[in-house]
Parts: sequence; C-alpha cells; structure tokens
Amino acid sequence: MVGSQPQQSIESLDNNGHYSRQWSIEDSEELYRIHGWGDPYFGINAAGHVTVSPQGDRGGSLDLHELVEALKKRNLELPLLLRFPDILEDRIERINACFAKAIARYNYPGVYRGVFPVKCNQQRHVIEDLVRFGNRHQFGLEAGSKPELLVALATLKTSGALLICNGYKDRSYIETAVLATRLGHRPIVVLEQPEEVDLAIAVSQQLGIQPVLGVRAKLQARGIGRWGGSSGDRAKFGLNVSEIVATVQRLRDAEMLDCLQLLHYHIGSQISCISAIKDAIREASQIYVELAQLGANMKYLDVGGGLAVDYDGSKTNFYASKNYNMQNYANDIVAEVKEACEEKNQPAPTLISESGRAIASHHSVLVFDVLGSSDAPSDVPPLSENKEHLILRNLRETYASIHEENFQEAYHDAIQFKDEATSLFSFGYLSITERAKAEQLYWACCRKVHDIVRDRDDIPKELKDLEKTLASIYYMNLSIFQSAPDSWAIDQLFPILPIHRLHEEPTRRVTLADLTCDSDGKIDRFIDRLNAKSILELHPLERNQPYYLGMFLVGAYQEIMGNLHNLFGDTNAVHIHLTPNGYQIEHLVKGDTMTDVLQYVEYDAEDMLESIRKSSEAALQAGKISIEESQRLLQNYERSLRSYTYLS
Repeated sequence: MVGSQPQQSIESLDNNGHYSRQWSIEDSEELYRIHGWGDPYFGINAAGHVTVSPQGDRGGSLDLHELVEALKKRNLELPLLLRFPDILEDRIERINACFAKAIARYNYPGVYRGVFPVKCNQQRHVIEDLVRFGNRHQFGLEAGSKPELLVALATLKTSGALLICNGYKDRSYIETAVLATRLGHRPIVVLEQPEEVDLAIAVSQQLGIQPVLGVRAKLQARGIGRWGGSSGDRAKFGLNVSEIVATVQRLRDAEMLDCLQLLHYHIGSQISCISAIKDAIREASQIYVELAQLGANMKYLDVGGGLAVDYDGSKTNFYASKNYNMQNYANDIVAEVKEACEEKNQPAPTLISESGRAIASHHSVLVFDVLGSSDAPSDVPPLSENKEHLILRNLRETYASIHEENFQEAYHDAIQFKDEATSLFSFGYLSITERAKAEQLYWACCRKVHDIVRDRDDIPKELKDLEKTLASIYYMNLSIFQSAPDSWAIDQLFPILPIHRLHEEPTRRVTLADLTCDSDGKIDRFIDRLNAKSILELHPLERNQPYYLGMFLVGAYQEIMGNLHNLFGDTNAVHIHLTPNGYQIEHLVKGDTMTDVLQYVEYDAEDMLESIRKSSEAALQAGKISIEESQRLLQNYERSLRSYTYLS
C-alpha cells in the first residue's frame, strides 16, 4: 500500500453488546481492487485518502484529496483532469526495461525502439513530455493521419528516433514524410493500401529521394475482444499476402526494393490474452523472414499496439483485463522473432511497438464531485386513520408476510398489486395520494426481499436485477460523452472510487448519472473480481460536505474522442510534477467556457449578448421588467458566457 502502513481490522461492541467488525482501509483496497489495477501508482493512506505515486516504487506519493482541495483554493473548479507526467516517464522506462531484459535473456542480436501513437493522446503537453522522456531511449512517434504527421514533425527532435507513418495517405502526406528526411527525421512510410505503392514510387522518382517503406500485413491470427476485427481478410487496413508479394514485385520493377525495410501488423487494441499475441508474432515473423528472402532490405518489425491495461485488476483474459504482464509480452515477442530469424538464417530486426494505451492510460485521473442523489423509496408509509383501499391493504399484508420461505412468491404478489394500483388510478378508482402509498409499499417489499437474497449464491433469475433497481442514483458533475466517451460508446470499464472517506464503510449501492439530458449519460457497469457489476458501493452523502470520486486510467483516447453533447466542454486539466518538497504545477490548461463551446457551433457570444440586451430594453419599455431585473439578467447572462460549462 502506497503511503500508509497496514491497518488491522477493529472490533467493537454494538448497541446489543455484540462484537462487530469495523470497516478498515484494507476492506476498501479489496472492494475497489486498487492493488490490482493501480499498482504501483495508486494506493490508500492511513487517512483513508487515495494516494498517487507518480514515480511508481521509485519515489514519494501525494494525497489526492489534499491535492484537489489545494487546487480548488486556486479557483480551479471540478471536474478536474489531473495529469501526472512522471507516470508517463515511468511507463516509458518500464517498457524499455522489459524489452532490454528480454533481449539480454534470449541473447537477441537486435534492439528495441518504441514509438507512441499520437492518436492515443494528441494533447500538446502530453506529446512534448513523451518525446522528452523518451529521448534517451530514442523513443519515437507514430502518426495515423496527415494532421498527426504534422504534429510529429514539429515535435519529435530525438536523434535516431523513428517516425512511423500509418493511416490513409495521399500524395501530399507521402511527399511531406519523404521530404522530412532532409530535416534529419527517420520517417518510415507504411503502405496499407495497394494504391499507396504507386504513389510512393511516383513521389520518390519525382523528388529523387529514396524513402524507407514498410508494408502492413493483414494477419490471419486474430485479436480477441472488441478490436478482434483489426486483423483478418476483411480488416480495414493492410495488405493480404498476395498484395504484399505484388508490392515486392512492383518495387523491384521500379528498382526500389531496397526501400522496403519494415513489416507492420496490428491485431487490435487491448489484447487481453497472451495466446493471441503469440499467434500473431509467430505468423508475422514468418512473413518478415520470407520478405527478406525475396530480396527486400528488411530491418524493422513493428508489432503495432495491443499491449493491454488491466482496468479491473483481475489479471484474466476478460476484455477489461489481461492475463500477462509487460515482461511476458516482451519475452514472447523477442523469443519468437529470434527463433524465426535463426531458422531462415536472417539478421534479427529492430523491434518496434506502438503501445499507446499501456503507456498513457495511468497518467490521467478525472476527479469530479457528486451533486446529489435520487433514492428508491423504502420506508413503509404510515397507516391512514380511515379504512384504506383494498389494494393498499393487500400490499401491507404482503410486506408483513415476507420471510425466507416465501420471498419469491411475495415479490410476484407485490408486482401484481402495484400493477393493479396503476390500472385503478388510470380509471379514476384510486387517488394520486393512494397511488403514491401503493408505490411506497411496493418499494418497501422490494427492499425487504432484496435484504433476504442479497448475499445468497442462488439468487432466482427474476431477482438478479433487484439490487440495480433499488440502487440510488448519484449525479456526477461531468459529462460522460466529453470525459469518458468509451464508457458510453463501447462499455469500457474504468476504475471509479471515492478519493476520501475510505476508512468508512460505503453503505450505499449506487449507479452514476451525468449532467447531460440524455438517458445514456450514465455509468451502471463497474469493475469487479471476475466480470462487471451493476452497482458501485459508495458512502452516504453528507449535508454541505463535498464528495469526490476519481475515475482512473483515463489517459488514453478519452480526451480527444469526447464530444460536446449538451455543450459541456473540455474540463480543467492540471499537470502535476512530483518534487522533493511535494509537487509543482507544470501546466494549467483551463477548461472550455460557455463562449468557447458556443463558438464551436457557430454562435457569436457578443451577438447573443446584444440580442438579450435588445429584448431586455423592449421588455423594459413595455413595463414587463424592472431596470433592476433587467440588469441582473444581463449580468447573469454575461457572467455565464465567461464561466466554466460545468456546475459550481
């Protein structure tokens, strides 16, 4: 545990004189699985606060709750995206160390040169940090589009670092990449479509520059999970074997076969099972050595991305986890490539990986506050002085009769009586007050049934969703569509937990809803031991006290893929660097104001303000509004245009 000493569970006497076990920090660690997904960067300290250790097990830690409170005093409003660039440095060090260890273990005669795929996180400060931290490892960049190529050319200054040029390419893209060799860059243009071969030949002949080329292979080995379709015959990118052979011949005819130096493949992001990685590198290694035997000047083997992140900490082949570690990954790649090259007596290639998710995910934490809650009613309404309607009496009798032996039958009776109450109300035979009581009694029955079955292993099928149905809804001060779009779009799981009060037992079962007016703006799937669970255990909200949650491992893809649903914009982002005396704020990137997001959709803030001013003047002349009210409206309107899009 980072930043704290192990704490023993404490027993105390309850009101009945019995010993009861008190909640401990270790209980929170187990519940939220923080060691599984967070090690070595996140833990819980003795105060019950989440800690972050940006340098992993090589440095100190920060109290995340104290950090957020200090940032709030600097007038930085939540939600806050906290970036820890030291974690980026540590991730680069770790992947290079793993490949170095594998190369030494298997006596591999080649070297490793990693590249970061810009698409994973295009934010300028992030890319600049990655280039700076990767300098001593000749760590490069991968561009998947022309704009990303422009970013890479302007940012990458590392001598000897590779620039892998992927994605769809037009003549301008290829020309720009090839001409960049005159600036000292080492771009490798990866041919992914048959028509790109002729473009590359034409550009080379026109410019008189011999480019370094690669081919992307469509492997038969398949990834697993959500991105399994990234390989195979119908993959979006790449050349099949017959197209690769035709490319070799076309380059030979153009006397450019020496330019073909790299083989690239990609079987998908977040490959959770090591067997898929082994199958892919085995097939790719054979293609590589065969290309060399055909006369290509092969020097590089790019294994693409896919190195997974253990989002749920289960260390399994579940799609949100992985059943291997970074060292296993490096070992299997190095061993397989060496074996294939030795069998065909070919020189070993420089190994390249594009491990964006594994490098960037851990370095960002999204912290947000809970604005309020909505709870399913569970209290039994008081008995009326007058004789109650039969349907209410039936529901009261059902509630009173629920016990271990009949809970299933009683549950179905409660549903039937609730439906009858709704029907009676629709036909005017039940008042709205009586219908409200019927619904309260129904929910009280559900709660009593749930209390009986919640810890059973054999929960009847129709009762499995009862916990989710009865869960409270906690309203988050953020937009899922802006800050965690993968949660909405592809059911990606991210670890979510309170960043404080972790020495207290979380007695509420909740789902989360965001600020948007969209029914999809919610999170109701959370990490668990072996799968996903439908509720998250959180603490009761305290009046006038903030309650902070953290969403972790969000450093890959989430920012750039976020959208402006309901015009909620980018959040405040703060770059925190660990120092011997604590921390320093390296960069502060202010979140969008309402004026910013309105400009995205072609509104002019000054025109809007003038429109409201004219309307106010007209209303003032007509006697519909006082001058004080008019000024207050205009001041609120103008202040809102300058303010953060989230709630304060």
